[in-house]
Amino acid sequence: MTYRELYEEGKRVLGQNRIEEAALDARLLLEAVCQITRSDLLAHGERAVEERQIAHYREWIAKRGSHVPLQYLTGVQEFMGLAFAVDENVLIPRQDTEILVEEAMKNLHDGYRILDMCTGSGCILLSLLHYSNGCSGVGADISEEALKVAGQNAEALGQKNVRFVRSDLFANIEGMYEMIVSNPPYIRSDVIATLADEVRLHEPRTALDGGRDGLDFYRKIAAESPGHLCGGGMLFLEIGYDQGEAVRTLLEEAGFKGVTVAQDYAGLDRVAYGYWPSV
Repeated sequence: MTYRELYEEGKRVLGQNRIEEAALDARLLLEAVCQITRSDLLAHGERAVEERQIAHYREWIAKRGSHVPLQYLTGVQEFMGLAFAVDENVLIPRQDTEILVEEAMKNLHDGYRILDMCTGSGCILLSLLHYSNGCSGVGADISEEALKVAGQNAEALGQKNVRFVRSDLFANIEGMYEMIVSNPPYIRSDVIATLADEVRLHEPRTALDGGRDGLDFYRKIAAESPGHLCGGGMLFLEIGYDQGEAVRTLLEEAGFKGVTVAQDYAGLDRVAYGYWPSV
């Protein structure tokens, strides 16, 4: 069987299983299995594929056809121009979250200490450290499995100024920070069942479910983060498109100043941030 024939087979199977990006996913999986590029597929489509690669590809196509996310099969997702390892214990990094990193970077200075709450794969914290000078960070998560993934990503990126702590929010957090960032669970509990199968069935619910109104974690972070922020320190939160005013109010009521809601490239509310006043 040739590259082209195997690709066409994969595309057909994914299409039959209502995978939205059937052609793209079939190609990306073939490239990953056979360690080839798109150019190789175009230029050498008639080249024969090894039997073991055929079996591997068909296995992945079957899993993708059952709506296992492509990134959990390939084990990698790009974020902020960096490659991050991912598995079923962490959320898949999304382009929307890059807005959080970009907003934080506008206010990040050399030597800052950064706390990343609900760190997951570590993509937010590790991106900030990668694109800054002399900063250090702590990533906190309640999931030991997620922290293992974050640690692997730190090692792969050669990032040594970071450590990861198992903590239920701030329970095990010590020290003070100039910046706290977080992409906490913020989807309303009653919305989880309506999400795409890739998210609903495969991504960790504990990283999605923000409680009855989606604001549970924002309430706790707004209340507890001042105990770990230096005077003038800033808190940055990713938010849902319809949560801007609610989170703004929570932050202002907690005592944060200069609270701002930033939009993503689609013009939707995506990040809320403010600073903790100096005494």
